[in-house]
Amino acid sequence: MVRLSAVQRREMILVAAARAFSRGGYAGTSTDLVALEAGVSQPYVVRMFGSKADLFQEVFDRAARTLLNAFDEVLADPGQSASPRVWSRLSAVYDTMVGDREVLVVLLQGFSAAAGHHQIAAAARRFVASLYALLVERTGCEPERAREFIARGMLLNALLAMNAPGHVADDPALAALADCALGSCDFEDSDDTSPESGGPAGRNRSDLGIP
Repeated sequence: MVRLSAVQRREMILVAAARAFSRGGYAGTSTDLVALEAGVSQPYVVRMFGSKADLFQEVFDRAARTLLNAFDEVLADPGQSASPRVWSRLSAVYDTMVGDREVLVVLLQGFSAAAGHHQIAAAARRFVASLYALLVERTGCEPERAREFIARGMLLNALLAMNAPGHVADDPALAALADCALGSCDFEDSDDTSPESGGPAGRNRSDLGIP
């Protein structure tokens, strides 16, 4: 059996913790559950990360970096960043994350836990501020547009956390909202709907869990 390095073991536990926290949230997930998910002992988790709050903050920061790095790649070319169509490409990042819901749901769990935990609240504020600064500084957009884009991401987080795509048959209004947020009402310019743009004409709604 290959012996993992300390760095590899730490990453393994963070991956397992992300799965556990995305399912149970901060309050509903103990270090015992994280240890069980990771296949290690609970004292080992505590020894490596300290408190549950410390562990969750690392999981949250890791999810935040994943999303910010993905946006940063889209905005790396200054010429492309100034293009109106950049918002379609940024929206496509969210669509990709829908397939790996843990990232978005962990972020939502962090926002929810922030109300009662100063440490987690500080991490959530840093992420939101970093995202806003990245959008405004790289695209040169007005604050309102950055706000709308971030708000769409928050809605996606909430819909995924409640598993709305899996229950669209329960309520026509829920189906319409899920379709708009996850499917046909992409955040983009109205004239940018070609398959190449990643707009509605090029979207496969079934890939997003929409029947």
